[in-house]
Order: sequence, then structure tokens, then C-alpha cells
Amino acid sequence: MKDKNLKPHLAKDSNKNSLYKKAKTREGIEYKFIETEKYIVIPIETNYIKPNESLDPIINPAIAISNDNDYLIIAETPIAISQGRLIDEVSFKPSIKAKFLSFVWSKCIWGYFLGPIFQIKKRTIKNLRRLPKEAERHKELVLQLYGWKHALKPASEAGIDLSNVPGTLVSLLPENPEKVAKKIANEIKDKSKKNINVLIADTDATYKRGNKYFTGLPVAIKPIKSNYGIFAYILGQLSENVGSTPLGSSCKIDIEKALEMANVAEDYQKTYTRNMETIYNVSDILKTNEKNVTFESLNSIIHTPAVIVRKKT
Repeated sequence: MKDKNLKPHLAKDSNKNSLYKKAKTREGIEYKFIETEKYIVIPIETNYIKPNESLDPIINPAIAISNDNDYLIIAETPIAISQGRLIDEVSFKPSIKAKFLSFVWSKCIWGYFLGPIFQIKKRTIKNLRRLPKEAERHKELVLQLYGWKHALKPASEAGIDLSNVPGTLVSLLPENPEKVAKKIANEIKDKSKKNINVLIADTDATYKRGNKYFTGLPVAIKPIKSNYGIFAYILGQLSENVGSTPLGSSCKIDIEKALEMANVAEDYQKTYTRNMETIYNVSDILKTNEKNVTFESLNSIIHTPAVIVRKKT
């Protein structure tokens, strides 16, 4: 049985090398999508969502394009930025502890010794080895807000995002992601009568050891054990990395399904969009020093803060 919202003849993307296909809803709204073995993945592309702005640029296209029982997977950073969860690291004066964590612990011990031993990503090792002096302020922020177990993590501490924010700002994880997911799902249902499953996800890893799931992040959906910081990071190197971490869900969801949906979204982001996992990626795309990244320059990039994932029929 074919998706009733897809036309039988799918137009090719104008780029001959593109894997995108195009379709229209019954209302005539055109959208592009890619197909995996099991799913149709529809990107929601927006301008940069600024602090304290609504999530309408994500919600409105989702209302227009989605079908009942689709999954709407939203990245954590645009949610957090819309909540205004930004902090300027300039206001943090590095302590001796922060300087030790930045230079000795992260740059030297993890960059040149523990990182290669645990076989962490080469990109992460490269970034650790070129940590700037400003990383001392970052470690101080982590120490003050989250404590030692997160500050000892060599990178991506507590899910703090440096990559999609300008200048010396950083973005914390969203506040109460489960509540946000439910609010978005309810808004979509109120406006369209569609029952959409909303999932907020972070690309930081969830690990599996035996039948237990855990992450270093401060928050995750159940039954993932969260807020383990450095302990999850080290034990995770000796466990199975099962991919991205679902932070909040609008509905009760099986953990395997939640992880599958989060990973489908991450795979799309890595393969089909301009991947901006670190501030260095952002500055390369914008062709500017990371210190010169602004809200205006970020707004000049097409962002994909969410995808709709639909099971193929």
C-alpha cells in the first residue's frame, strides 16, 4: 500500500547527483525526502532559530507535511536556544582546577595518551590537541554548573554545545525535554488532528552493557541511566556504543525504537546536510574564525534542526 500523500511519479532533485526525491501532499505542498531501507526521511529546513524565538519554523512544516504516526526528531540545540539557555563563557574566570583540566587533563593526557589508548575518534583527538586557551573558561563553566564528574570528561561535557552558537556563547541542554516534546506533539494535534511522535535527541552517545543503557549526559529518556559524566565515557569505551541519546519523548516508547529513530535522524544529518558537529566545522563553512561567528552569519546557513521519519509501506 502506497503512502496516500505521495504522488505516484516522484520528481528527481535538480541536482543529478542528489539522492533526494520530491513529492507533494494532498494539499499540493511540495517536499523533498530520501529513502532508506525502512523509512522515508523528510528534512525540515529553516533559518537559524534565535534565542527566545518560537519553534514555529519547525512545527508549521511538520503540521503541513507529516502523517499520523510519523516521528518528528528534533535536535536538542535549537530547542535549548529557543529557551534562551545560552551562557557567555567570558564571564567565567578560570581557576587552577579549570586550567589543569583544560591543558594537562584534556589536551595532554587525553589528547596524547588516553585518547589513543581508548581509540576515541581521530577528530576528537585532533581537537583536543589544539584546544585553545579559552577552553579554560569552558572547564570553569562546567565545574561550576555540573561539577567534577562532567568536567573530567575531555570533550562535549554535559552536552554543552559550542558549535551552533556565536562568539563566546555556549548552549546548555534543553530544560525538561520531555515536557517540550509533549507540548510540541499536543500543538500539532490541536492544529491538525495528527498524532505525531516527537523525540528530542542529542548526538552524544548512549552506551549498552549487557541489558543496561547509560549515558554521560545529565538527562535522557528511561530506561537510559543518565548523568554519569566521565564514568559513562570511560565505561562506554569498553561497551557498545548504540548511537545518539533520546532526551525526551512525547509518548511512551520502546528504548530500541527510540534509539533507532534518533540514529536515523543523525545518519541523515551526517550524510545529507552540512554537518556542524564542532565550532571548527561551523567556521570552515562560514569561512571565518570561530571567534567571528555571529547570529547573522549563522542565519546565512540553511539549518536542518529536525527531520520527519515515516515508515515505508
